Amino acid sequence: MYKTIILPLAKQDIIKAAQWYEHKQHGLGKRFVKEVRNKVNYIKRKPKTIAIRYQDTRCVVLDIFPFMIHFNLDEVLKVVTISAVFHTALDIEKWTTR
Repeated sequence: MYKTIILPLAKQDIIKAAQWYEHKQHGLGKRFVKEVRNKVNYIKRKPKTIAIRYQDTRCVVLDIFPFMIHFNLDEVLKVVTISAVFHTALDIEKWTTR
């Protein structure tokens, strides 16, 4: 299993999305966080099964919510670094500024 680092901006992405969903419906924010956690656990176990989308960045879409987790893999150190959790409708330019 790989060690996982979630960068501060990615944590902010998760918090903002969870707050938005919670505002829409009570309990939905917690469900979003649980979905992210489940996908991160999958990434920790099998990061190489996820395709590279931008240069060295791999992306995986959540199963229920329209969000994509962006991460890089350090095979030598066995570390996954999550840099963003973006809505799939966001402009790619936002991702490239990170």
